[in-house]
Amino acid sequence: MPPKGKMEKPKDTKRTLLRLAKYLGHQKYFLLLALILTISSNSLALFGPKISGNAIDAIGTGSAPVDFESVFYYCRMMILFYAGSSMLSLILSRLMIHISQKISYQMRKDLFDKLVELPVGYFDTHPAGDVISRMSYDIDTVNTSLSHDLLQIATSVITVTGSLSMMISLSPKLVLVFAFTVPLSIFVARTMAKRVHPLFGKRSRKLGELNGYVEEIISGQKTIKAYHQEETMIERFDRRNIEAVDAYYDADYYGTMTGPSVMFVNNLSLSLVSMFGSMLFLGNQISLGSLSSFVLYSRKFSGPINEFANIMSDLQSALAAAERVFRLMDQEPELHDKENALHLTEAEGFVDMEHVKFGYLPGKTIIHDLNLHADKGSLVAIVGPTGAGKTTLINLLMRFYDPESGAVKLDDYDLRDLTRKSVRSQYAMVLQDTWLFEGTIFENIAYGKPDATLDEVIAAAKAARIHSTIMRFPNGYDTHLNENGLNISQGQKQMLTIARAMLLDAKMLILDEATSNVDTRTEIEIQKAMRNLMKDKTCFVIAHRLSTIQNADTILVVQAGEIVEQGNHTELLKKNGLYATLYKSQFQ
Repeated sequence: MPPKGKMEKPKDTKRTLLRLAKYLGHQKYFLLLALILTISSNSLALFGPKISGNAIDAIGTGSAPVDFESVFYYCRMMILFYAGSSMLSLILSRLMIHISQKISYQMRKDLFDKLVELPVGYFDTHPAGDVISRMSYDIDTVNTSLSHDLLQIATSVITVTGSLSMMISLSPKLVLVFAFTVPLSIFVARTMAKRVHPLFGKRSRKLGELNGYVEEIISGQKTIKAYHQEETMIERFDRRNIEAVDAYYDADYYGTMTGPSVMFVNNLSLSLVSMFGSMLFLGNQISLGSLSSFVLYSRKFSGPINEFANIMSDLQSALAAAERVFRLMDQEPELHDKENALHLTEAEGFVDMEHVKFGYLPGKTIIHDLNLHADKGSLVAIVGPTGAGKTTLINLLMRFYDPESGAVKLDDYDLRDLTRKSVRSQYAMVLQDTWLFEGTIFENIAYGKPDATLDEVIAAAKAARIHSTIMRFPNGYDTHLNENGLNISQGQKQMLTIARAMLLDAKMLILDEATSNVDTRTEIEIQKAMRNLMKDKTCFVIAHRLSTIQNADTILVVQAGEIVEQGNHTELLKKNGLYATLYKSQFQ
């Protein structure tokens, strides 16, 4: 995090604009229609000052009678032209909103598709709140800019070009005033833009950090209250909130300075036009009506430049937001399967790890030289102290990560020679951190097998010892769960996820502290049921409660990334090593 007051360097704005242009290209026909409407609307509006000048000339200078018929004619024409311009502008605005919504939809879809492709390691190192901020706030910022600022820029270009042409036709001499004021306006706008752009990048980043912290606090409310850390959390939130507010203030403060600065230059040009125009009128080089039209056109000419300066802050914000979105889209996806990788349809269930070395970060090895063999249909329990590498073994088995050296094998196939999808489809997995989505109990259990019948779901629920509990709910299997199952207990959530795993017709099962949230008696019953259900299937269980894995075929004792002991419960107790120490610490 850069120190306060130090601005981030500007990113590749040109590349960001080109990528946004690709999204605009998908709406090319709507954009063509928008261009036609923009030209038509602004062309009608550009005739207004010219007609107004003709009406003033028809009034005369006072020595000749007023040509009322011509005056009324020009007035009617002005009303028709301006009314037509306004109607086309209304249609154009609605069309631009439609275009921006289409682009916003496509960007969100592309970003979500990218999130699905990212490796598990990305989410291990990036806060969820920041990812959500890019999905929601940043894309909304781009959407707002496309629906309003893009239209304003297109209108400005047409208005400036048309107004300049009209002014040249009225008085080429007066146009020379803008040879001084326009470059000055551009210089002021560009200078301010260079200062403002990095501030908006910092603003988006600070908001992402704040969202990540808020998400963290909301998910940990019980722990915060249990340890009476409300004041500490408030202080930390205030600090991050102040940083976000300061970033917003700096961006908005310098962003709003651009408009008044350019407006001053534009007002200077109007003063010069009025002064030199009066001299030309007194010298009979321009009529009063033409001078009036020229002044109106000069306002139209200067106005878009001023408006463009006013929307520069919004554009800078949109570009900074788009850069954050595209940076996430540019993240390296999960490595592709090697060419000609095999698709394993049905595994036997033999698992081997041979001299595996692995670390999540370069230079920080967690597993040093791991060797493991699991027979088909065996129940393998993995135990060891916290940080020993138990969960890391599961990550390697599921190929969420690949080892730095050595090999992880399934049925004598190196996992790197198999497709990731086929490897993961061989496992049913239950984690300590339960995950349920908003929907019915039936939908949650059948998540991995959408075509499952009610009888199959009930059989899985009975095996997980949760069927009787479900039937006590008001609507049984049709009971609707809140987001993440907040309307049921933690133990019930855990048992539902176990039922979900049991429903899958997988050859292997992974349980990572899966029964940590149920009582000991229920845990033993679940283990027995799972043992019967997983007959002739390979099962890996990570457990701290050693009483629940005493019937395991093989118990692996892991310490510092290595298997230091291996055997069944009786054999390991006789060795009187680390397993015996862990066992005695729980029961003596």
